[in-house]
Amino acid sequence: MSYPSPSVQVMETRARLGVALQVAVVTPPPPSSAEVLDRPQRLCDVLAPRMLDDVACAGELQRITDLRARLDAYEVGVVARLADLRPELWEHGDLPGGPVDGWSPVREFPGLSEFFVDEVAAVLNLSRTRAHTVANTALVLVHQLPSTWHALADGRIDLPRARALVAVLGWQQPEVDAEVISAVEAEALAWAISGEGPYRLQNRTAALLLEHDAAAADRARKQAQRDADVQVRGRRDGLADLVVTLDPAVATACRDATDRYARMWKSDGDDRPIGQLRTLVAADLLLRAWDTTRPPVTAHVTIHAPLPSLTPPRPTADIPAPPARTASGPRPDDGQSRAGVPQRHGTVGGHPVTAAHLRQLLRQWSDTDLDDLHAPDGGSLDVALTDPGTGRLRAVVTEVELRRAAARGCPQHPTTRARATGSTCGCPVLDAPSATDAYRPTAAQRRFIAARDRGCRHPGCSRPAIWTDADHVVAHDRGGGTDCGNLCTLCRRHHRLKTLAPGWRFAMSPDGVLSVTTPSGVTRTTRPPGMGHDIDHLVLAPAGLLTRDDPAPVHGSLPTADGDPAAVAHPWAPDHHGTGDDEADQEDDDPPPF
Repeated sequence: MSYPSPSVQVMETRARLGVALQVAVVTPPPPSSAEVLDRPQRLCDVLAPRMLDDVACAGELQRITDLRARLDAYEVGVVARLADLRPELWEHGDLPGGPVDGWSPVREFPGLSEFFVDEVAAVLNLSRTRAHTVANTALVLVHQLPSTWHALADGRIDLPRARALVAVLGWQQPEVDAEVISAVEAEALAWAISGEGPYRLQNRTAALLLEHDAAAADRARKQAQRDADVQVRGRRDGLADLVVTLDPAVATACRDATDRYARMWKSDGDDRPIGQLRTLVAADLLLRAWDTTRPPVTAHVTIHAPLPSLTPPRPTADIPAPPARTASGPRPDDGQSRAGVPQRHGTVGGHPVTAAHLRQLLRQWSDTDLDDLHAPDGGSLDVALTDPGTGRLRAVVTEVELRRAAARGCPQHPTTRARATGSTCGCPVLDAPSATDAYRPTAAQRRFIAARDRGCRHPGCSRPAIWTDADHVVAHDRGGGTDCGNLCTLCRRHHRLKTLAPGWRFAMSPDGVLSVTTPSGVTRTTRPPGMGHDIDHLVLAPAGLLTRDDPAPVHGSLPTADGDPAAVAHPWAPDHHGTGDDEADQEDDDPPPF
Protein backbone atom coordinates (compact mmCIF):
# COMPACT_ATOMS: atom_id res chain seq x y z
CA MET A 1 0.00 0.00 0.00
CA SER A 2 1.30 3.47 -0.85
CA TYR A 3 0.81 6.54 1.28
CA PRO A 4 0.82 10.23 0.30
CA SER A 5 3.92 12.22 1.16
CA PRO A 6 3.70 14.89 3.87
CA SER A 7 2.21 18.13 2.55
CA VAL A 8 4.81 20.91 2.64
CA GLN A 9 3.86 24.55 2.03
CA VAL A 10 6.62 27.15 1.49
CA MET A 11 5.70 30.76 2.28
CA GLU A 12 8.18 33.35 1.02
CA THR A 13 8.60 36.50 3.16
CA ARG A 14 10.31 39.82 2.58
CA ALA A 15 12.29 39.59 5.79
CA ARG A 16 16.02 39.00 5.71
CA LEU A 17 15.62 35.86 7.82
CA GLY A 18 14.63 33.85 4.72
CA VAL A 19 11.57 31.65 4.48
CA ALA A 20 8.96 30.30 6.83
CA LEU A 21 7.86 26.65 6.51
CA GLN A 22 4.43 25.40 7.39
CA VAL A 23 4.34 21.56 7.44
CA ALA A 24 1.07 19.68 7.52
CA VAL A 25 1.46 15.93 8.23
CA VAL A 26 -1.13 13.87 6.42
CA THR A 27 -2.31 10.76 8.27
CA PRO A 28 -2.28 7.73 5.97
CA PRO A 29 -5.67 6.22 5.29
CA PRO A 30 -6.39 2.97 7.11
CA PRO A 31 -6.46 -0.20 5.04
CA SER A 32 -9.81 -1.16 3.63
CA SER A 33 -11.92 -3.72 5.44
CA ALA A 34 -11.52 -6.13 2.53
CA GLU A 35 -7.72 -5.99 2.83
CA VAL A 36 -7.87 -6.59 6.58
CA LEU A 37 -10.09 -9.61 6.11
CA ASP A 38 -8.01 -11.06 3.26
CA ARG A 39 -4.62 -11.03 4.98
CA PRO A 40 -2.90 -10.62 8.34
CA GLN A 41 -2.26 -7.07 9.43
CA ARG A 42 1.12 -5.81 8.32
CA LEU A 43 3.53 -3.83 10.46
CA CYS A 44 3.90 -1.37 7.60
CA ASP A 45 0.16 -0.68 7.87
CA VAL A 46 0.42 0.08 11.58
CA LEU A 47 3.80 1.81 11.83
CA ALA A 48 3.88 3.54 8.41
CA PRO A 49 7.64 3.71 7.68
CA ARG A 50 7.02 6.23 4.89
CA MET A 51 6.32 8.80 7.58
CA LEU A 52 9.75 8.48 9.21
CA ASP A 53 12.60 10.93 8.80
CA ASP A 54 16.24 9.85 8.72
CA VAL A 55 16.74 9.98 12.48
CA ALA A 56 13.60 7.96 13.07
CA CYS A 57 14.66 5.43 10.42
CA ALA A 58 18.00 4.92 12.14
CA GLY A 59 16.30 4.44 15.48
CA GLU A 60 13.83 1.94 14.07
CA LEU A 61 16.59 -0.06 12.39
CA GLN A 62 18.46 -0.29 15.68
CA ARG A 63 15.31 -1.45 17.46
CA ILE A 64 14.70 -4.03 14.74
CA THR A 65 18.24 -5.36 15.19
CA ASP A 66 17.67 -5.61 18.93
CA LEU A 67 14.34 -7.41 18.48
CA ARG A 68 15.82 -9.75 15.88
CA ALA A 69 18.60 -10.76 18.29
CA ARG A 70 16.05 -11.46 21.03
CA LEU A 71 13.96 -13.54 18.63
CA ASP A 72 17.05 -15.45 17.52
CA ALA A 73 17.88 -16.22 21.15
CA TYR A 74 14.31 -17.38 21.72
CA GLU A 75 14.57 -19.65 18.67
CA VAL A 76 17.78 -21.07 20.11
CA GLY A 77 15.94 -21.95 23.31
CA VAL A 78 13.02 -23.53 21.45
CA VAL A 79 15.30 -25.66 19.26
CA ALA A 80 17.24 -26.81 22.32
CA ARG A 81 13.96 -27.74 24.02
CA LEU A 82 12.87 -29.75 20.97
CA ALA A 83 16.19 -31.58 21.20
CA ASP A 84 15.38 -32.49 24.81
CA LEU A 85 12.15 -34.05 23.54
CA ARG A 86 13.95 -36.14 20.91
CA PRO A 87 16.39 -38.35 22.81
CA GLU A 88 18.07 -41.35 21.27
CA LEU A 89 15.79 -44.12 22.49
CA TRP A 90 17.26 -47.07 20.63
CA GLU A 91 19.94 -48.00 18.16
CA HIS A 92 19.33 -49.16 14.61
CA GLY A 93 22.97 -49.73 13.73
CA ASP A 94 22.34 -53.36 12.84
CA LEU A 95 19.88 -52.39 10.07
CA PRO A 96 20.91 -51.34 6.55
CA GLY A 97 21.73 -47.69 6.03
CA GLY A 98 22.70 -46.88 9.60
CA PRO A 99 25.26 -44.16 10.35
CA VAL A 100 28.77 -45.33 9.52
CA ASP A 101 31.93 -43.56 10.62
CA GLY A 102 33.62 -41.83 7.71
CA TRP A 103 30.50 -41.29 5.59
CA SER A 104 28.60 -38.46 7.27
CA PRO A 105 29.99 -35.01 6.31
CA VAL A 106 28.56 -33.32 9.43
CA ARG A 107 28.69 -33.88 13.16
CA GLU A 108 25.98 -36.06 14.64
CA PHE A 109 24.78 -35.01 18.09
CA PRO A 110 25.35 -37.66 20.78
CA GLY A 111 22.33 -38.63 22.81
CA LEU A 112 19.82 -37.26 20.27
CA SER A 113 17.69 -39.01 17.71
CA GLU A 114 19.55 -39.34 14.43
CA PHE A 115 16.49 -37.75 12.77
CA PHE A 116 16.30 -34.68 15.03
CA VAL A 117 17.94 -32.45 12.42
CA ASP A 118 15.52 -33.72 9.78
CA GLU A 119 12.60 -32.63 11.94
CA VAL A 120 14.13 -29.18 12.42
CA ALA A 121 14.55 -28.95 8.65
CA ALA A 122 10.90 -29.85 8.05
CA VAL A 123 9.52 -27.55 10.75
CA LEU A 124 11.57 -24.54 9.61
CA ASN A 125 11.35 -25.47 5.90
CA LEU A 126 15.13 -25.60 5.50
CA SER A 127 17.62 -27.89 3.84
CA ARG A 128 19.16 -30.44 6.16
CA THR A 129 22.52 -28.68 5.96
CA ARG A 130 20.98 -25.39 7.03
CA ALA A 131 18.95 -27.11 9.74
CA HIS A 132 22.11 -28.76 11.06
CA THR A 133 23.65 -25.30 11.46
CA VAL A 134 20.56 -24.11 13.36
CA ALA A 135 20.61 -27.16 15.64
CA ASN A 136 24.35 -26.97 16.23
CA THR A 137 24.16 -23.27 17.13
CA ALA A 138 21.31 -23.89 19.56
CA LEU A 139 22.95 -26.82 21.33
CA VAL A 140 26.32 -25.09 21.69
CA LEU A 141 24.87 -21.80 22.94
CA VAL A 142 22.53 -23.38 25.49
CA HIS A 143 24.81 -26.11 26.82
CA GLN A 144 28.36 -24.84 26.21
CA LEU A 145 28.32 -21.03 25.81
CA PRO A 146 25.48 -19.78 28.04
CA SER A 147 27.00 -16.31 28.47
CA THR A 148 26.94 -15.79 24.71
CA TRP A 149 23.32 -16.98 24.57
CA HIS A 150 22.35 -14.53 27.31
CA ALA A 151 24.09 -11.66 25.51
CA LEU A 152 22.12 -12.55 22.38
CA ALA A 153 18.88 -12.67 24.38
CA ASP A 154 19.62 -9.22 25.82
CA GLY A 155 20.23 -7.80 22.35
CA ARG A 156 23.86 -6.92 23.09
CA ILE A 157 25.18 -9.02 20.17
CA ASP A 158 23.59 -10.38 17.03
CA LEU A 159 23.36 -13.93 15.70
CA PRO A 160 26.32 -13.70 13.25
CA ARG A 161 28.65 -12.75 16.12
CA ALA A 162 27.22 -15.52 18.29
CA ARG A 163 27.85 -18.01 15.49
CA ALA A 164 31.44 -16.79 15.19
CA LEU A 165 32.02 -17.81 18.81
CA VAL A 166 30.18 -21.09 18.29
CA ALA A 167 32.45 -21.93 15.34
CA VAL A 168 35.59 -21.57 17.47
CA LEU A 169 34.53 -22.64 20.96
CA GLY A 170 31.85 -25.23 20.26
CA TRP A 171 32.53 -28.91 21.00
CA GLN A 172 36.01 -28.23 22.38
CA GLN A 173 35.43 -30.16 25.57
CA PRO A 174 36.75 -32.47 26.94
CA GLU A 175 40.00 -31.75 25.04
CA VAL A 176 39.95 -28.17 26.40
CA ASP A 177 39.24 -27.49 30.05
CA ALA A 178 35.89 -25.84 30.76
CA GLU A 179 37.60 -22.99 32.64
CA VAL A 180 39.69 -22.19 29.56
CA ILE A 181 36.57 -22.09 27.38
CA SER A 182 34.84 -19.77 29.86
CA ALA A 183 37.82 -17.41 30.00
CA VAL A 184 38.14 -17.22 26.22
CA GLU A 185 34.38 -16.76 25.84
CA ALA A 186 34.34 -13.86 28.31
CA GLU A 187 37.11 -11.96 26.51
CA ALA A 188 35.74 -12.69 23.04
CA LEU A 189 32.25 -11.69 24.14
CA ALA A 190 33.59 -8.30 25.20
CA TRP A 191 34.99 -7.84 21.69
CA ALA A 192 31.65 -8.80 20.17
CA ILE A 193 29.71 -6.38 22.37
CA SER A 194 32.12 -3.58 21.48
CA GLY A 195 31.27 -4.08 17.79
CA GLU A 196 33.98 -6.35 16.41
CA GLY A 197 32.78 -7.83 13.12
CA PRO A 198 32.01 -11.57 12.84
CA TYR A 199 34.99 -12.38 10.59
CA ARG A 200 37.63 -10.66 12.74
CA LEU A 201 35.88 -11.84 15.88
CA GLN A 202 36.22 -15.47 14.80
CA ASN A 203 39.90 -15.03 13.91
CA ARG A 204 40.74 -13.21 17.14
CA THR A 205 38.89 -15.81 19.21
CA ALA A 206 40.74 -18.64 17.48
CA ALA A 207 44.06 -16.91 18.16
CA LEU A 208 43.12 -16.38 21.80
CA LEU A 209 42.16 -20.03 22.18
CA LEU A 210 45.50 -21.00 20.66
CA GLU A 211 47.29 -18.97 23.35
CA HIS A 212 45.54 -21.01 26.03
CA ASP A 213 45.69 -24.34 24.19
CA ALA A 214 48.46 -24.88 21.65
CA ALA A 215 46.83 -28.05 20.30
CA ALA A 216 43.60 -26.28 19.33
CA ALA A 217 44.81 -25.33 15.86
CA ASP A 218 45.93 -28.87 15.12
CA ARG A 219 42.54 -30.25 16.18
CA ALA A 220 40.76 -27.72 14.00
CA ARG A 221 42.91 -28.64 11.01
CA LYS A 222 42.28 -32.35 11.49
CA GLN A 223 38.55 -31.74 11.82
CA ALA A 224 38.61 -29.71 8.60
CA GLN A 225 40.40 -32.58 6.87
CA ARG A 226 37.70 -34.97 8.05
CA ASP A 227 35.01 -32.58 6.79
CA ALA A 228 36.66 -32.08 3.38
CA ASP A 229 34.64 -33.21 0.39
CA VAL A 230 34.03 -32.85 -3.35
CA GLN A 231 30.84 -31.04 -4.33
CA VAL A 232 29.05 -30.07 -7.53
CA ARG A 233 27.17 -26.77 -7.41
CA GLY A 234 24.84 -25.84 -10.23
CA ARG A 235 24.98 -22.37 -11.74
CA ARG A 236 22.31 -20.23 -13.36
CA ASP A 237 24.26 -19.95 -16.61
CA GLY A 238 23.97 -23.67 -17.37
CA LEU A 239 27.43 -24.68 -16.12
CA ALA A 240 28.43 -26.20 -12.78
CA ASP A 241 31.23 -25.65 -10.27
CA LEU A 242 33.29 -28.60 -9.04
CA VAL A 243 34.49 -27.67 -5.53
CA VAL A 244 37.31 -29.72 -4.00
CA THR A 245 38.55 -29.00 -0.48
CA LEU A 246 42.26 -29.79 -0.19
CA ASP A 247 45.36 -29.03 1.81
CA PRO A 248 46.75 -25.68 0.57
CA ALA A 249 49.92 -27.26 -0.80
CA VAL A 250 47.98 -29.95 -2.69
CA ALA A 251 45.49 -27.41 -4.03
CA THR A 252 48.31 -25.21 -5.27
CA ALA A 253 50.03 -28.16 -6.95
CA CYS A 254 46.79 -29.18 -8.70
CA ARG A 255 46.20 -25.65 -9.94
CA ASP A 256 49.79 -25.43 -11.17
CA ALA A 257 49.53 -28.76 -13.03
CA THR A 258 46.33 -27.77 -14.84
CA ASP A 259 47.85 -24.43 -15.74
CA ARG A 260 51.02 -26.00 -17.18
CA TYR A 261 49.12 -28.47 -19.36
CA ALA A 262 46.75 -25.72 -20.50
CA ARG A 263 49.69 -23.55 -21.53
CA MET A 264 51.06 -26.46 -23.56
CA TRP A 265 47.79 -26.56 -25.51
CA LYS A 266 47.95 -22.82 -25.91
CA SER A 267 51.50 -22.96 -27.28
CA ASP A 268 50.36 -25.60 -29.79
CA GLY A 269 47.97 -23.06 -31.28
CA ASP A 270 44.72 -23.65 -29.38
CA ASP A 271 42.89 -20.31 -29.50
CA ARG A 272 40.43 -21.02 -26.69
CA PRO A 273 40.70 -18.96 -23.46
CA ILE A 274 43.32 -20.21 -21.04
CA GLY A 275 40.74 -20.62 -18.27
CA GLN A 276 38.61 -22.89 -20.43
CA LEU A 277 41.67 -24.97 -21.27
CA ARG A 278 42.43 -25.36 -17.55
CA THR A 279 38.94 -26.74 -16.95
CA LEU A 280 39.31 -29.22 -19.83
CA VAL A 281 42.69 -30.34 -18.51
CA ALA A 282 41.26 -30.85 -15.02
CA ALA A 283 38.40 -32.94 -16.42
CA ASP A 284 40.81 -35.07 -18.46
CA LEU A 285 43.07 -35.66 -15.48
CA LEU A 286 40.13 -36.76 -13.33
CA LEU A 287 38.26 -38.89 -15.86
CA ARG A 288 41.44 -40.35 -17.42
CA ALA A 289 39.64 -41.48 -20.57
CA TRP A 290 43.04 -42.12 -22.15
CA ASP A 291 44.19 -44.51 -19.40
CA THR A 292 43.25 -48.10 -20.31
CA THR A 293 45.21 -49.63 -17.42
CA ARG A 294 42.52 -48.70 -14.87
CA PRO A 295 38.92 -49.90 -14.55
CA PRO A 296 36.66 -47.54 -16.53
CA VAL A 297 34.46 -45.13 -14.60
CA THR A 298 31.60 -43.80 -16.71
CA ALA A 299 28.65 -41.74 -15.53
CA HIS A 300 25.09 -42.72 -16.42
CA VAL A 301 23.01 -39.80 -17.69
CA THR A 302 19.25 -39.50 -18.06
CA ILE A 303 18.15 -36.84 -20.54
CA HIS A 304 14.94 -34.86 -20.01
CA ALA A 305 14.37 -32.70 -23.07
CA PRO A 306 11.69 -31.13 -25.25
CA LEU A 307 11.15 -32.95 -28.51
CA PRO A 308 12.79 -30.20 -30.66
CA SER A 309 16.03 -30.87 -28.78
CA LEU A 310 16.29 -34.35 -30.26
CA THR A 311 14.50 -34.17 -33.60
CA PRO A 312 14.12 -31.14 -35.87
CA PRO A 313 10.54 -30.01 -36.57
CA ARG A 314 8.89 -31.00 -39.81
CA PRO A 315 9.00 -28.19 -42.41
CA THR A 316 5.86 -26.07 -42.65
CA ALA A 317 4.89 -22.95 -44.51
CA ASP A 318 6.10 -20.85 -41.58
CA ILE A 319 9.14 -22.93 -40.64
CA PRO A 320 11.26 -24.00 -43.62
CA ALA A 321 13.45 -27.06 -43.54
CA PRO A 322 16.81 -26.33 -41.86
CA PRO A 323 19.85 -26.27 -44.13
CA ALA A 324 21.92 -29.39 -44.38
CA ARG A 325 24.85 -29.78 -42.04
CA THR A 326 28.28 -29.76 -43.58
CA ALA A 327 31.14 -31.91 -42.45
CA SER A 328 33.09 -28.97 -41.08
CA GLY A 329 30.40 -26.46 -40.23
CA PRO A 330 28.18 -26.33 -37.17
CA ARG A 331 24.53 -27.19 -37.18
CA PRO A 332 22.26 -24.28 -37.98
CA ASP A 333 20.69 -24.41 -34.52
CA ASP A 334 23.92 -24.21 -32.51
CA GLY A 335 23.03 -21.91 -29.66
CA GLN A 336 20.35 -20.16 -31.71
CA SER A 337 16.57 -20.08 -31.51
CA ARG A 338 14.72 -20.68 -34.77
CA ALA A 339 12.04 -18.16 -35.59
CA GLY A 340 8.69 -19.39 -34.40
CA VAL A 341 10.12 -22.34 -32.42
CA PRO A 342 10.18 -21.87 -28.63
CA GLN A 343 13.48 -23.06 -27.19
CA ARG A 344 12.43 -24.75 -23.97
CA HIS A 345 15.14 -26.14 -21.74
CA GLY A 346 15.68 -29.60 -20.34
CA THR A 347 17.92 -31.00 -17.65
CA VAL A 348 21.10 -33.07 -17.62
CA GLY A 349 22.36 -34.47 -14.34
CA GLY A 350 19.66 -32.50 -12.54
CA HIS A 351 20.93 -29.09 -13.67
CA PRO A 352 18.95 -26.97 -16.16
CA VAL A 353 20.47 -26.47 -19.59
CA THR A 354 19.18 -25.01 -22.81
CA ALA A 355 18.08 -26.93 -25.88
CA ALA A 356 21.36 -25.97 -27.55
CA HIS A 357 23.26 -27.60 -24.68
CA LEU A 358 21.30 -30.80 -25.16
CA ARG A 359 21.95 -30.86 -28.89
CA GLN A 360 25.65 -30.28 -28.26
CA LEU A 361 25.74 -33.09 -25.71
CA LEU A 362 24.00 -35.50 -28.05
CA ARG A 363 26.30 -34.58 -30.93
CA GLN A 364 29.25 -35.68 -28.80
CA TRP A 365 27.67 -39.12 -28.70
CA SER A 366 25.96 -39.49 -32.07
CA ASP A 367 23.69 -37.87 -34.60
CA THR A 368 20.32 -36.88 -33.20
CA ASP A 369 18.41 -38.93 -35.76
CA LEU A 370 16.36 -41.61 -34.03
CA ASP A 371 18.07 -44.46 -35.89
CA ASP A 372 21.53 -43.29 -34.81
CA LEU A 373 20.77 -42.42 -31.18
CA HIS A 374 23.06 -44.42 -28.91
CA ALA A 375 25.03 -44.09 -25.71
CA PRO A 376 28.70 -43.15 -25.51
CA ASP A 377 31.31 -45.88 -25.22
CA GLY A 378 31.14 -47.56 -21.84
CA GLY A 379 28.11 -45.53 -20.74
CA SER A 380 24.36 -45.67 -20.96
CA LEU A 381 21.57 -43.40 -22.12
CA ASP A 382 18.02 -43.08 -20.84
CA VAL A 383 15.39 -40.94 -22.57
CA ALA A 384 12.34 -39.67 -20.68
CA LEU A 385 9.14 -39.48 -22.78
CA THR A 386 6.23 -37.31 -21.73
CA ASP A 387 2.66 -36.82 -22.84
CA PRO A 388 2.45 -34.06 -25.49
CA GLY A 389 -0.62 -32.46 -23.92
CA THR A 390 -0.04 -32.58 -20.18
CA GLY A 391 3.70 -33.08 -19.78
CA ARG A 392 3.06 -36.16 -17.64
CA LEU A 393 5.90 -38.66 -17.69
CA ARG A 394 4.81 -41.65 -19.76
CA ALA A 395 7.89 -43.83 -20.14
CA VAL A 396 11.63 -44.01 -19.65
CA VAL A 397 13.50 -46.06 -22.20
CA THR A 398 17.00 -47.12 -23.03
CA GLU A 399 18.32 -46.75 -26.55
CA VAL A 400 17.60 -50.43 -27.27
CA GLU A 401 14.01 -50.13 -26.08
CA LEU A 402 13.58 -46.96 -28.11
CA ARG A 403 14.81 -48.68 -31.26
CA ARG A 404 12.64 -51.71 -30.59
CA ALA A 405 9.52 -49.58 -30.20
CA ALA A 406 10.34 -47.66 -33.36
CA ALA A 407 10.90 -50.84 -35.38
CA ARG A 408 7.86 -52.68 -34.02
CA GLY A 409 5.43 -49.79 -34.40
CA CYS A 410 1.89 -49.80 -33.06
CA PRO A 411 0.62 -53.34 -32.34
CA GLN A 412 -2.96 -52.22 -32.99
CA HIS A 413 -2.16 -50.69 -36.39
CA PRO A 414 0.52 -52.69 -38.25
CA THR A 415 2.88 -50.85 -40.55
CA THR A 416 1.42 -52.47 -43.67
CA ARG A 417 -1.95 -50.94 -42.89
CA ALA A 418 -0.32 -47.59 -42.21
CA ARG A 419 1.44 -47.70 -45.57
CA ALA A 420 -1.85 -48.46 -47.32
CA THR A 421 -3.64 -45.49 -45.77
CA GLY A 422 -0.64 -43.19 -46.08
CA SER A 423 -0.82 -42.14 -42.44
CA THR A 424 0.27 -43.17 -38.98
CA CYS A 425 -2.05 -43.76 -36.06
CA GLY A 426 0.03 -41.90 -33.49
CA CYS A 427 -0.87 -44.40 -30.76
CA PRO A 428 1.60 -44.53 -27.88
CA VAL A 429 3.68 -47.67 -27.91
CA LEU A 430 5.39 -47.13 -24.55
CA ASP A 431 3.98 -46.37 -21.13
CA ALA A 432 4.80 -46.54 -17.45
CA PRO A 433 5.96 -49.94 -16.17
CA SER A 434 3.19 -52.19 -14.90
CA ALA A 435 2.86 -53.22 -11.25
CA THR A 436 4.52 -56.33 -9.87
CA ASP A 437 3.53 -58.65 -7.03
CA ALA A 438 7.11 -58.79 -5.78
CA TYR A 439 8.42 -56.62 -2.97
CA ARG A 440 11.38 -55.27 -4.89
CA PRO A 441 10.66 -52.83 -7.74
CA THR A 442 11.72 -53.93 -11.19
CA ALA A 443 14.59 -52.26 -12.99
CA ALA A 444 12.10 -50.57 -15.33
CA GLN A 445 10.14 -49.19 -12.36
CA ARG A 446 13.31 -47.85 -10.76
CA ARG A 447 14.30 -46.10 -13.98
CA PHE A 448 10.82 -44.61 -14.31
CA ILE A 449 10.55 -43.15 -10.82
CA ALA A 450 14.15 -41.92 -10.98
CA ALA A 451 13.29 -39.92 -14.09
CA ARG A 452 10.02 -38.76 -12.53
CA ASP A 453 11.39 -37.74 -9.13
CA ARG A 454 15.00 -36.90 -10.15
CA GLY A 455 16.16 -37.01 -6.54
CA CYS A 456 15.16 -37.69 -2.97
CA ARG A 457 11.53 -36.65 -2.50
CA HIS A 458 11.88 -35.81 1.19
CA PRO A 459 11.28 -32.06 1.68
CA GLY A 460 14.51 -30.09 1.69
CA CYS A 461 16.68 -32.96 0.43
CA SER A 462 18.63 -32.56 -2.81
CA ARG A 463 20.33 -35.95 -3.10
CA PRO A 464 20.32 -36.99 -6.79
CA ALA A 465 18.33 -39.99 -7.93
CA ILE A 466 21.40 -42.16 -8.41
CA TRP A 467 21.89 -42.14 -4.61
CA THR A 468 18.31 -43.02 -3.70
CA ASP A 469 16.20 -46.10 -3.04
CA ALA A 470 12.85 -46.92 -4.63
CA ASP A 471 10.59 -46.96 -1.56
CA HIS A 472 6.95 -47.93 -1.04
CA VAL A 473 4.96 -44.94 0.27
CA VAL A 474 2.39 -47.34 1.74
CA ALA A 475 4.51 -50.16 3.13
CA HIS A 476 4.42 -53.40 1.21
CA ASP A 477 3.61 -55.41 4.34
CA ARG A 478 0.62 -53.11 4.93
CA GLY A 479 -0.93 -53.66 1.54
CA GLY A 480 1.02 -51.13 -0.51
CA GLY A 481 1.58 -52.26 -4.07
CA THR A 482 4.87 -52.32 -5.94
CA ASP A 483 3.57 -49.85 -8.48
CA CYS A 484 4.96 -46.56 -9.73
CA GLY A 485 1.97 -44.81 -8.15
CA ASN A 486 3.08 -46.10 -4.74
CA LEU A 487 6.84 -45.73 -5.21
CA CYS A 488 9.05 -42.70 -4.68
CA THR A 489 12.77 -42.10 -4.49
CA LEU A 490 14.23 -41.52 -1.03
CA CYS A 491 17.88 -41.27 -0.11
CA ARG A 492 19.03 -43.93 2.31
CA ARG A 493 18.82 -41.57 5.28
CA HIS A 494 15.22 -40.55 4.61
CA HIS A 495 14.34 -44.13 3.68
CA ARG A 496 15.47 -45.07 7.19
CA LEU A 497 13.55 -42.15 8.66
CA LYS A 498 10.31 -43.21 6.98
CA THR A 499 10.74 -46.84 8.02
CA LEU A 500 12.21 -46.54 11.52
CA ALA A 501 11.51 -43.11 13.03
CA PRO A 502 8.36 -43.04 15.19
CA GLY A 503 5.71 -40.44 14.46
CA TRP A 504 6.61 -39.60 10.86
CA ARG A 505 3.82 -40.02 8.29
CA PHE A 506 4.13 -40.20 4.49
CA ALA A 507 1.32 -40.04 1.93
CA MET A 508 1.31 -39.61 -1.85
CA SER A 509 -1.58 -38.46 -4.04
CA PRO A 510 -2.36 -39.97 -7.46
CA ASP A 511 -0.58 -37.08 -9.21
CA GLY A 512 2.65 -37.76 -7.31
CA VAL A 513 2.45 -35.06 -4.61
CA LEU A 514 4.24 -36.43 -1.54
CA SER A 515 3.17 -35.15 1.90
CA VAL A 516 5.50 -35.67 4.86
CA THR A 517 4.27 -34.97 8.41
CA THR A 518 6.68 -34.65 11.33
CA PRO A 519 6.02 -36.09 14.81
CA SER A 520 5.26 -32.52 15.90
CA GLY A 521 2.48 -32.22 13.28
CA VAL A 522 4.10 -30.04 10.59
CA THR A 523 3.36 -31.17 7.02
CA ARG A 524 5.51 -30.38 3.99
CA THR A 525 4.87 -31.42 0.40
CA THR A 526 7.03 -31.98 -2.65
CA ARG A 527 5.99 -32.31 -6.28
CA PRO A 528 7.88 -34.48 -8.76
CA PRO A 529 9.25 -32.52 -11.72
CA GLY A 530 8.23 -35.29 -14.13
CA MET A 531 4.52 -35.56 -13.35
CA GLY A 532 3.01 -32.70 -15.33
CA HIS A 533 4.15 -29.87 -13.05
CA ASP A 534 6.63 -28.85 -15.70
CA ILE A 535 6.52 -30.06 -19.29
CA ASP A 536 10.08 -29.46 -20.41
CA HIS A 537 10.88 -33.07 -21.21
CA LEU A 538 11.15 -35.08 -24.38
CA VAL A 539 7.59 -35.14 -25.73
CA LEU A 540 6.02 -38.40 -26.86
CA ALA A 541 5.39 -37.48 -30.47
CA PRO A 542 1.84 -38.02 -31.74
CA ALA A 543 2.87 -38.69 -35.34
CA GLY A 544 5.53 -41.04 -36.51
CA LEU A 545 8.33 -40.79 -33.97
CA LEU A 546 7.60 -44.08 -32.25
CA THR A 547 5.62 -45.70 -35.09
CA ARG A 548 7.32 -46.35 -38.39
CA ASP A 549 6.07 -46.52 -41.98
CA ASP A 550 9.35 -47.97 -43.20
CA PRO A 551 9.58 -51.68 -42.37
CA ALA A 552 13.35 -51.65 -42.75
CA PRO A 553 15.16 -52.55 -39.52
CA VAL A 554 16.80 -49.81 -37.55
CA HIS A 555 20.54 -49.69 -37.10
CA GLY A 556 22.13 -51.75 -34.39
CA SER A 557 21.31 -55.15 -33.00
CA LEU A 558 17.89 -55.55 -31.39
CA PRO A 559 16.76 -58.01 -28.73
CA THR A 560 14.48 -60.79 -29.85
CA ALA A 561 10.76 -60.14 -29.82
CA ASP A 562 10.30 -62.25 -26.70
CA GLY A 563 13.26 -60.68 -24.90
CA ASP A 564 12.87 -58.83 -21.64
CA PRO A 565 13.26 -55.04 -22.11
CA ALA A 566 14.69 -54.61 -18.63
CA ALA A 567 17.31 -57.25 -19.31
CA VAL A 568 19.14 -54.82 -21.59
CA ALA A 569 18.57 -51.78 -19.39
CA HIS A 570 21.28 -50.59 -17.05
CA PRO A 571 20.31 -50.13 -13.40
CA TRP A 572 19.78 -46.43 -12.74
CA ALA A 573 21.35 -46.43 -9.31
CA PRO A 574 23.80 -48.41 -7.22
CA ASP A 575 21.88 -51.65 -6.89
CA HIS A 576 20.63 -51.83 -3.32
CA HIS A 577 17.66 -53.93 -4.38
CA GLY A 578 19.10 -56.72 -6.50
CA THR A 579 20.91 -57.44 -9.70
CA GLY A 580 19.20 -54.84 -11.88
CA ASP A 581 17.52 -57.56 -13.92
CA ASP A 582 13.74 -57.75 -13.56
CA GLU A 583 13.54 -61.52 -13.35
CA ALA A 584 16.37 -61.79 -10.87
CA ASP A 585 14.91 -59.01 -8.76
CA GLN A 586 11.57 -60.79 -8.54
CA GLU A 587 13.22 -64.03 -7.47
CA ASP A 588 15.39 -62.32 -4.86
CA ASP A 589 12.39 -61.03 -2.90
CA ASP A 590 13.74 -60.18 0.53
CA PRO A 591 11.37 -58.86 3.20
CA PRO A 592 11.11 -55.19 4.27
CA PRO A 593 12.38 -52.77 5.41
CA PHE A 594 15.09 -52.65 2.71
